[in-house]
Amino acid sequence: MNELVKTGITGLDEVLHGGIPRNNNLIVEGPPGSGKTTLGLGFIYHGALDYDEPGAIVSFELDPAKLMRDAAGFNWDLQGMIDQGKIKIIQTSPAVLLSEFRSDDGAFAASLVEMGAKRLLIDGLTPLRLYAEVNDMPFREDVHLLIEGLTRLGVTTMVTAEKDESLTGVLAHERFVFDTIISLTFGEARRRAHRRLKVTKSRGQDFIGGSHTMRIEPEIGVHVYRRAQSRPVASPDQPTSERRLSTGSPAIDKMMAGGIYEGSVTLVSGISGTGKTVFSVQFLTDAIKNGHKALLVSLDEHPRQLIRNAKSLGFDLQGLIDDGKLFIHYESPLELELDVHFDRIVKLVEQENIDCIALDSVAVYEMTSADEVADYLYALASFFKNRLATTLFNYESPELLGVSQISEELKGSHLVDNIILLNYVEISTVLRRALAVPKVRGSRNVQVTREYEIGVGGLVLLDENGSDTQAVPQLPFSSYYGLLSRSPSRQSPAIEEAVASGNPLPDSARMPNENPR
Repeated sequence: MNELVKTGITGLDEVLHGGIPRNNNLIVEGPPGSGKTTLGLGFIYHGALDYDEPGAIVSFELDPAKLMRDAAGFNWDLQGMIDQGKIKIIQTSPAVLLSEFRSDDGAFAASLVEMGAKRLLIDGLTPLRLYAEVNDMPFREDVHLLIEGLTRLGVTTMVTAEKDESLTGVLAHERFVFDTIISLTFGEARRRAHRRLKVTKSRGQDFIGGSHTMRIEPEIGVHVYRRAQSRPVASPDQPTSERRLSTGSPAIDKMMAGGIYEGSVTLVSGISGTGKTVFSVQFLTDAIKNGHKALLVSLDEHPRQLIRNAKSLGFDLQGLIDDGKLFIHYESPLELELDVHFDRIVKLVEQENIDCIALDSVAVYEMTSADEVADYLYALASFFKNRLATTLFNYESPELLGVSQISEELKGSHLVDNIILLNYVEISTVLRRALAVPKVRGSRNVQVTREYEIGVGGLVLLDENGSDTQAVPQLPFSSYYGLLSRSPSRQSPAIEEAVASGNPLPDSARMPNENPR
């Protein structure tokens, strides 16, 4: 009785911590289209195929031909299992089934014993209830009769049932008598279909509560993706490191007191076009040069476009991909489901032993599911930190400074160890780029706003001597106040003296690169 029976449903056994107790009676409830029959069919088929546990399917509404057709859609050889005597399909009526259970030596029980059945699917409970109501029979007694009969047979039984939406907080009696309850939901959000699975109760075992994403996929059938937030912590002690990784720019490393701590999470925030993706590529390629494996999760640009744009800046991403040192994982924001996305990232990182990751951009998660994004980012950050993986979270902020929106809407600033702000500054008629590092945990970062350019090699910081321009005299950032406000106030004694005395304005100073490449 303490043995766990693996359902064979991809991901469901993980939610159930290995399976369900043998001889438990399960009820799978949900609205039409939620996947009840597909889940039950997979339970019987994989039990026979993978675990050598023969099973029977009792159907009141679907004829065997339709069940065979549905199984063939997933490339399941249901007919082969039937020919081997491992699966039997029984089409009957509620009246016949109930009468069988009222008898001590019914033909139904005999056929299950003969084939050595370990599993049973009854699809579904609703026709039994309707039969009892039409014939003015006490359905509660029929349910108890059914459960007692199944217990005597020694089979693990799954029963499907239409969810009664008319029940306003009052649970149907059958929910009390079944050992395990699995609830399926099927809805639409932003014109996309979403299926969810939740284990409401399961006697004799612990399980992962909450709502998990469920998909019906080719070749697989029902695939359950456990909610990202439920990942266990591998150790109560989070791994830390004294080692630092370079950002790919010695000047930015200097602003961060030596670079990024290994295993830390860095938020790179800025308006579109400020170079967040370029910075990610710069960081990952430098990490690869130093022996790391890297992953770029792209949610904004297709990999082909990324590779093309990076090539114009001197980065050979295709060569790194071909060498197995860089992986680019792309998913369209239009069809993104957070639990599915998380599962794919986790498997890729674990399989390839990746330890440097950039996500571009986490703002897409906010667009996909605003009410779940904070918990989701926490799950991502926890997973990467537990592996001592160094991570960049790119965030495209429509506001200039970016910090207030990250804190109030994304609620992600407290999750990260470092924050790098990339901004535009308008001086005269020229847009210039500014970089600031307001937060570096465990370091005395340089609290100075620096100007940078994007060129071959990525982001290059400029020194404080001026810049070439055809506009009015351009001065270094140190000559202005309020740079991050995009409306800086100029403070230049040389210009003020020239204006006051009527002398010509001084020429613009040249601003050479601090680190020419």
